[in-house]
Amino acid sequence: MNPIYYLETFVDTEKFKGTCCRAANWIYLSKTTGRGKLDRTNRKNWSIKAVYGYPLSKSFKEILCH
Repeated sequence: MNPIYYLETFVDTEKFKGTCCRAANWIYLSKTTGRGKLDRTNRKNWSIKAVYGYPLSKSFKEILCH
């Protein structure tokens, strides 16, 4: 089993504000386009979500970039 160095979560901005993520020191990264991972129409099909990340290791960048 591989260790986990970084977590990522998506918060539906139409329903939630992400208050708990910010209170738990998650880092706001950006917003999604609302198109989904299997999009073929280049149009918004889903709600836009805020993307948050949480490093579990101080050296996660070096570990994940190798």
